[in-house]
Amino acid sequence: MNFRPRAKDEPEINLIPFIDVLLVILIFLMLTTTYSKFTEMQLKLPVADTDAQRDYPKEVVVAVSTDGRYMVNREAVTGRGPDALASAMEAAAARAGKDSVVIISADATATHQSVITVMEAARRIGLSQITFATQSSAQAGSK
Repeated sequence: MNFRPRAKDEPEINLIPFIDVLLVILIFLMLTTTYSKFTEMQLKLPVADTDAQRDYPKEVVVAVSTDGRYMVNREAVTGRGPDALASAMEAAAARAGKDSVVIISADATATHQSVITVMEAARRIGLSQITFATQSSAQAGSK
């Protein structure tokens, strides 16, 4: 019989699994974070609840203000007609590349005709992929 007291082993805390879980959470948060794009004009976007926000690498962002002014990729357009807008959009589409997506970021109180003018200008230069920028109802309530 062995009555000698055993040497007690000190318990170890293994941090490697904890670090692995934190890195996975960090990567998940980095991939699911959306970034806001700000324009030069103050716009109040229409409200719509969407599932996911897409990011298009070949995009032409057209901002429409309340009074009918246009900006294409943060550059002001001098005229208000479809011809001036089409030429500005064509230059921006040439920089963005083939098969560009037109993102219409119109103010919520902008006239319907202003948005139709953007769509007509996109049709004239052959851009058929059009989407609209909105804000979620949670963001609209906070402003």
